Amino acid sequence: MLQQVEDFPEYYCIGTAETREKAIDTILSNQPELVFLMLGKSSKSDITLSIITELYRFINELPYFVIISETDKYAYEALKTGVFDYIISPVALTELRRTLLKFQKVIPLSGGIVPQIVENVQELQEKPESERPAADVSKSDVDIQICIKSYGDYQFIALKDVVYLQADNNTTDFHLYNGKKLTAYKTLKHYENNLPSFFYRIHNSYIVNSNYVSRINTGKSLCYLNNNDVSVSFSKTFKDNIDTIIRKIAPEYI
Repeated sequence: MLQQVEDFPEYYCIGTAETREKAIDTILSNQPELVFLMLGKSSKSDITLSIITELYRFINELPYFVIISETDKYAYEALKTGVFDYIISPVALTELRRTLLKFQKVIPLSGGIVPQIVENVQELQEKPESERPAADVSKSDVDIQICIKSYGDYQFIALKDVVYLQADNNTTDFHLYNGKKLTAYKTLKHYENNLPSFFYRIHNSYIVNSNYVSRINTGKSLCYLNNNDVSVSFSKTFKDNIDTIIRKIAPEYI
């Protein structure tokens, strides 16, 4: 299955799990848009459809689930559970393509922030740093958009308008240059792995757009943004990122 997904470069796999607990933890930690559940004897796991109802205990909005099984044995129960699609294995490339295209009609791909996929097959795989955009992105190159989904509401914002992101439990607040705040039902870790390289994580709770950094006070561990209108803390854990921002803005002072 992993190999077949590689035929669709607009998608990538962020994690896999072989057990029920691992699957729940992977989904809660990464909050993917799309999840494949492999059911049946050949799956060699204790994962069942009940994982979907279990997830409702922790999050309000679930990812889209696609069931993969050797038979239609679970089809009726899956339909009652509200899964997105049901594929009979072995999975034909044409069937996978139809499912993904149908998914794209519901969740349009935008702004380079591509849907993430979790499979219950192997160990969690992090997206390599080398896949992130190059570090010399200029302001004229950031006119890309991101879709922030809140229940049935889809809001499209330009990344150049995002001043900083703030973690709030399992959600993330996007603070815009005009003072508005939008809440996305994804973790800060999710965005850290997917945003362009002019965004830097400087604290467990903050990611900043370096194009808006106007002052850095290392004595007070404060980073000022948007012409000093806003200040957020940075921690020693992410001091290297602070140094990188300073080096990027004013290399003569390093």
